[in-house]
Amino acid sequence: MSLNPHTFPRKRSPAPMLRAWFAVTGVLVPLTLFAAEPAPTGETADFGRDIKPLLARRCFSCHGPDEAEGGLRLHESKSAQAELESGKRAVVPGAPDQSELLARVASKDESERMPPEGKPLTESEVAALRQWIAAGAEWKGHWAFEPVANPDPPRLQDEAQWAPHVATDIDRFVAAQLQARGLKPNRDADRRVLIRRAYYDLIGLPPSTAEIEAFVNDTQPDAWGRLIDRLLEMPQYGERWGRHWLDLVRYAETNSFERDGPKPNAWKYRDYVIRSLNEDKPYDRFLLEQLAGDELPDANLETMTATGFYRLGIWDDEPADPLLARYDELDDILTVTGQGLMGLTLNCARCHDHKIDPVTQSDYYGLIAFFQGLTPYGHRGDQTSNNQWDAAGPAVKSQRQQLEQQKKQLERESRELEQAGIAKMPAPDQRATEGPERAKVLRKKLKDHLDDQQWEQYEAKQAALREVSKQLAGLPAEEFVLAVAKCDPRPAATHVLPRGNPHAPAAEVSPHFPEILGGGSPSLPELAADARSSGRRLALARWITSPDNRLTARVMVNRVWQFHFGRGIVASSNNFGMLGTPPTHPELLDYLTTHFVKDGWSLKKLHKRIMLSAAYRRASSDNAEALAADPGNELLWRFDIRRLSAEELRDSMLQVTGELNRQMYGPSIYPKISQEVLAGQSRPGAGWGNSSPEQASRRSVYIHIKRSLIPPELSVFDFPETDRSCEARFVTIQPAQALTMLNSDFAQARAEKLAERCRAEAEDLAGQIRVAIDHVFSRAAEADEIRRYSELFERLRSQHEASPEAALKLICLALLNTNEFMFLD
Repeated sequence: MSLNPHTFPRKRSPAPMLRAWFAVTGVLVPLTLFAAEPAPTGETADFGRDIKPLLARRCFSCHGPDEAEGGLRLHESKSAQAELESGKRAVVPGAPDQSELLARVASKDESERMPPEGKPLTESEVAALRQWIAAGAEWKGHWAFEPVANPDPPRLQDEAQWAPHVATDIDRFVAAQLQARGLKPNRDADRRVLIRRAYYDLIGLPPSTAEIEAFVNDTQPDAWGRLIDRLLEMPQYGERWGRHWLDLVRYAETNSFERDGPKPNAWKYRDYVIRSLNEDKPYDRFLLEQLAGDELPDANLETMTATGFYRLGIWDDEPADPLLARYDELDDILTVTGQGLMGLTLNCARCHDHKIDPVTQSDYYGLIAFFQGLTPYGHRGDQTSNNQWDAAGPAVKSQRQQLEQQKKQLERESRELEQAGIAKMPAPDQRATEGPERAKVLRKKLKDHLDDQQWEQYEAKQAALREVSKQLAGLPAEEFVLAVAKCDPRPAATHVLPRGNPHAPAAEVSPHFPEILGGGSPSLPELAADARSSGRRLALARWITSPDNRLTARVMVNRVWQFHFGRGIVASSNNFGMLGTPPTHPELLDYLTTHFVKDGWSLKKLHKRIMLSAAYRRASSDNAEALAADPGNELLWRFDIRRLSAEELRDSMLQVTGELNRQMYGPSIYPKISQEVLAGQSRPGAGWGNSSPEQASRRSVYIHIKRSLIPPELSVFDFPETDRSCEARFVTIQPAQALTMLNSDFAQARAEKLAERCRAEAEDLAGQIRVAIDHVFSRAAEADEIRRYSELFERLRSQHEASPEAALKLICLALLNTNEFMFLD
């Protein structure tokens, strides 16, 4: 179920999660859950937005690229308008009453109505088809496959009247649609609301009371812009937005399957992402490094770490069909690349041509060919050589291996001479050499039991051993990162695999780009005899990050918008294809995309451009007329309330108690997990470390992500599944969250720590309540709140025999369970 947070009381009431608790506190809050209404459709049916997705969803399975029942195909204009076997035509432009398609979908006779299975088309869907046919049945290309336009911001009617709602050009695109529907948007939210919104959106932590008051009292016209700039420069920005990227690339530090073994040094990829975002690394360079960091001319430790992108997926160390597992691994890489970077479900063409989008099997395997030189993650007998790269470099690695082999040989030969001497020693000395006294005995007595030649050989080998050890110590230290440590510069041929079966290869294909996005083959370099890689992935990366690519920049702009507004301009942010959700503001998406590329692919400039808009600053309050016309808020007449994410909740609880450890980077941490949760593993507790309380209080982005063991305080609040790319997390309200916030060891410990902090900062009860409210809500307590929580304290003492410490702890627990703390306006 999903929550409409607008049905919640606005502020200062405990979250409506567990009625038993509110029976104790004396406060009961209703909760209303409902399913969202379909998005309203504009008066004019648009082919790309309304008609093509409808045909693809409801008709293509029988009348599409692969099937033509009755001789009808609806995926292209010519076949849809052709004469059928019955002599009729499915679509007659300008004549809906003569169009058999419309007659069938609108028929009341179940024996004639189409589609024959599932629910019939809704009245609004039938009306859209009728309007489209009446208007001439114009067949346009899918919007996402068209070049990015550079539209001018629209001119508005009644400019003066709309001036309060227009701060930037973004608002002109939004306001034009609101005007067309006769709706007015909300005005700006209160400044206290805005600063909290900005802090959580950009750094994932709440502002302090002092920071809020400073912003509220800043009367300069650029106060909001300066606040955005300051937050974007804070290192916590990379931690917050890095987590969004980690969701997208299915980041985890283990391999899944039964053993769920570790991915050594995966955390270094996480740190690479955080650093890159904090540096505002251009997004095109960010992608280049991950897709082909080892093939770049300026490859270095940083770019090699970026290629950990390829090693993040699940991996089976004992597959029943190794060849199939190999293609599963390649498919996983292409799926994340296609959906995550370009918003295309390319993986749907693995077994056959894509059923909906114009992507062929040949296109799919042409893209697989770019990755064919990647070695598998590992092998059962060697799980590290392919994925652990030594930063010291191949020359140093080779030298180290040679020296280590020499050392082992010298040690073996020295031990043989030692054993020859030991064999001549008295029994007590022989026994002594089997324990910790060995070196001492050999130093004093070995020479006496070897002949001159043996002793001379022994001394020579010991001198050589010391020299080799000295040389080893002088080499650069090993620094391994999860990366593409090995690849095949001359990969085997790639073939189309009918039905995805790797054991029945068909036609050979070479690396090439999908026809729908321009097609063509890459220009690949001639390989030297000692080439490390083929250069194929660099060619693919440069094509993906080209300003001419129709999808890459659009997709990322949409994601940034999504994480600011709760949904993207395209809601299906991993699917810009024909079955994806059409954009609510297509011209705005192209406008932002154009400026994103012009701004050097700067994500921080994109954030600021979006956040300066009036659309972002709107209040979240209800508006009866707009709510009735646009219940899903697709027209952006208000700002949607949201619940804090799992990481935001955990980190905020640690911050308000004063425990948050802001140490950045480094190996992952292991928060304490109960034995009951650990027991759910095949080997309870295996692979879960034990961090100190100080380390366990670091931000949630640094928690070790073990695929089979996500900490409950994350999983219960909709932490994403780590086996596949997550475009957007579910946001649920369900009983386990209430139990976690009230009864878990983590929540209880945070309430205890907050109570201790309150007692340390104030002596009397009223003062302690003021301190608690200041830290939890980042504002001053109101007199009525002091009175109510003081009365609750006394009831807990008198009616429930709670000690003063326990009563204050329960008050702190109640505050941490309030809407004001857990939701963002």
